[in-house]
Amino acid sequence: SKRKSGSDALSKMKTLFALVILLSTLALSHAEMQTAIPLWPDGAPGALGTNATDIPTLTPYLSDPIPQSGTTGAAMVICPGGGYGMLAPHEGNDYALWLNQHGVTCFVLKYRLGSSGYHHPAMLNDAARAMRWVRAHADDYKIDPHRVGIMGSSAGGHLAATLLTHFDSGDTNASDVIERQSSRPDIGILCYAVISMGEFTHHGSKDNLLGKNPSPELVKLLSNELQVTTNTPPCFIWTTYEDTVVPLENSLMFAEALRKNHVPFDLHIYEKGGHGMGLADKSPFAHPHPWASDCLFWLKAQSFVN
Repeated sequence: SKRKSGSDALSKMKTLFALVILLSTLALSHAEMQTAIPLWPDGAPGALGTNATDIPTLTPYLSDPIPQSGTTGAAMVICPGGGYGMLAPHEGNDYALWLNQHGVTCFVLKYRLGSSGYHHPAMLNDAARAMRWVRAHADDYKIDPHRVGIMGSSAGGHLAATLLTHFDSGDTNASDVIERQSSRPDIGILCYAVISMGEFTHHGSKDNLLGKNPSPELVKLLSNELQVTTNTPPCFIWTTYEDTVVPLENSLMFAEALRKNHVPFDLHIYEKGGHGMGLADKSPFAHPHPWASDCLFWLKAQSFVN
């Protein structure tokens, strides 16, 4: 009896040790994958220097396996907000970890900023390159190149909306295999996004993106409600009535343009929340905001989550 008890204890210890090793390996794997990768190994086109602010990067976040189904095979490029002057971590890292829980592999984009001397088209070039990069590396991350979306908040939402309306099919003759890929996202998620450079714009974002005295033609080109076509991808759009930073008209105008062009979308205007709240899962918010569950419902309809 004592011998059997000792054997069982040893067996349990071996099992526990194996589990610890497995969890340590998985943690290391996730940590290794959360390493920023330069989008252009030899330097970004139009770079003003070689500092970190001159090097756009993607940081991969591996999705968590879903019980009995694994990962979904979908991916999301995430553009944090910050007025084109900074990048808000809670609108990058936090979104990625949230979507990871639902089987979506994420890539957080560090794009060039007006505060570092950059203006359009540097930001759009970075977002387009990110979309191409993810598709070119689809096999490496076990993702479906036909299920790659883009997500952005505030000014990051403007960048996402810019790619949603200014994409191209890639250069099939390019020597760089990444540049052969399409930059068209398959879906878009726009969180309290800046859309227009016109009457309802966020002026700090506009100045950082376009400079102090942009031409009327440039203002029109980057007013994304004016650039929607029938080929614009389906979108999930949300904002709040309480947002005093980016007027809700931005979301309304983009949704109206999608409707006129027969592009499917979900539009949510919540009363509570203000601007820049992300997932609203931290103080001072008492409860998670419902936009996240509404977004997951929509993502299921787009076959991005199970």
